[in-house]
Amino acid sequence: MQDTKIDLLITEMQKVSAAIERIAGPAPAVNEWGAAECFVWVPQRLHLQPVSKPNRVDLTLIRGVDHVRDILFDNTLRFAEGFPANNVLLWGARGMGKSSLVKAVHASVARDSGIRLKLVEVHREDISTLPVLMEILKSAPVPVIVFCDDLSFDHDDTSYKSLKAVLDGGIEGRPANVLLYATSNRRHLLPRHMMENEQSTAINPSEAVEEKVSLSDRFGLWLGFYKCSQEDYLAMIDSYATYFGLQSDAAQLHAEALEWSTTRGARSGRVAWQFIQDLAGRLKKKIDLV
Repeated sequence: MQDTKIDLLITEMQKVSAAIERIAGPAPAVNEWGAAECFVWVPQRLHLQPVSKPNRVDLTLIRGVDHVRDILFDNTLRFAEGFPANNVLLWGARGMGKSSLVKAVHASVARDSGIRLKLVEVHREDISTLPVLMEILKSAPVPVIVFCDDLSFDHDDTSYKSLKAVLDGGIEGRPANVLLYATSNRRHLLPRHMMENEQSTAINPSEAVEEKVSLSDRFGLWLGFYKCSQEDYLAMIDSYATYFGLQSDAAQLHAEALEWSTTRGARSGRVAWQFIQDLAGRLKKKIDLV
């Protein structure tokens, strides 16, 4: 009888313990900053997942965006060296290398400066967990760029407030060792109809619109990307072909590349890269990224 009561008591204690764990959430996982240069934020485990082989290209291969490339590089280098730098919003035409430029600049600055600069990618659906990530990163022994690709917000999506709070920094301020880079096809991040809806239902319509637009204003640098010219497109093709040793007659290469872009209905860095992958496959050549 006594043993039965003890067993029941143990069972109840185990249930209580399990309930407490569910409420408290998972214990923070150990984050090893020396494990990699790039990480992916996994909020469910409060963990930074190392990426052993990042998907990126060499900075010298990114063509047609020289001006914004130099601005982003200088901003990143200043940050890595411990000097003031701005959060950056890279916005504009699809496929023009916004995310590729962020990853390439990070790799180039880390390599050339010898500074242990880290890149942490946050998925769009995890934006609401940014304040938790900031709490972890503020004690990191290295400078960290938090990167969110293809950032935008839909109607009734309130997670933008978490991003706004991080950009503002709140009473503590943004951690000195953290910078935010984001890419988007939209300069103002929120769709116009969302702003108009806010305007129509607000007591003070102009303030409602300003509230939405001000999210982008909190990025100190806006870097615009525009559709590339035929000349820039062919320069990208030539650069890739030379870098990866895809020898071909220049006239034939350009003709095939232009035909490829016509079938895709666009000229961009992404289309150029897709053509190069097709060309490498036809030539039975492997492409090794950095």
